[in-house]
Amino acid sequence: MTIQGKVAVITGGSSGIGKAVAIELVKRGAQVVINGRREQALAEAAKEIDPTGAHVAYVAGDISNPQIAERLIQEGLSRFGQIDTLVNNAGIFVAKPFTDYSEAEFESVLSTNVAGFFHVTQRAVTKMLKAGSGHIVNITASGVAEQPIKAVPSVLAALTKGGLTSATKSLAIEYADKGIRVNAVAPGVIKTPMHPPEAHDFLNKLHPMGRMGEVQEVVDAIVYLESAPFVTGEILHVDGGQSAGQW
Repeated sequence: MTIQGKVAVITGGSSGIGKAVAIELVKRGAQVVINGRREQALAEAAKEIDPTGAHVAYVAGDISNPQIAERLIQEGLSRFGQIDTLVNNAGIFVAKPFTDYSEAEFESVLSTNVAGFFHVTQRAVTKMLKAGSGHIVNITASGVAEQPIKAVPSVLAALTKGGLTSATKSLAIEYADKGIRVNAVAPGVIKTPMHPPEAHDFLNKLHPMGRMGEVQEVVDAIVYLESAPFVTGEILHVDGGQSAGQW
């Protein structure tokens, strides 16, 4: 299945994995619409993704806001005429003991990780149903959600990103006979600017393979799923062995 000519909507697209996915898809002939909270960062990312501006658009704002989700989907339709793929990459991760979470942190994590997913995915699926085809890729989490790590207490990640794993399979079954595929990539800790160099030694040891993942390794997994028409309901682990068991 070719990526050429497809239109992809990517949340959390101003940096890290989201921006790297956008760059790769445009390189392969797709058009992309990216979303993030900070407009200046989005504008700079858009220039990096495609300096000509012909293959990229952006919508700034909080994806948990239904109006922003609506604008994001409508921008893809008005600018490029269709919505083929949605990459739900936006997410918040807060690691701390369960009893230390504040109400504000609880609301913030659920707002982005769950409400954001719900609003934009519901709107994307509505358009995909009319087209008779589409693909959704959810970025979940491997270790902290599926194989909890004692050294990294993070129940809000388990609650939200773990929920996306179940939602991925539920949507895959619901729409399997309607031309819409739904998959997920479950990364371990990925080497992005959000992790300072002084934390790398600790983060490396959270993986049986002894290292963090590279952004391109997650991008490659997404590209594979995008190009695999007989794959749906898959949770593709890119986690250095975290999900395999205790180590």
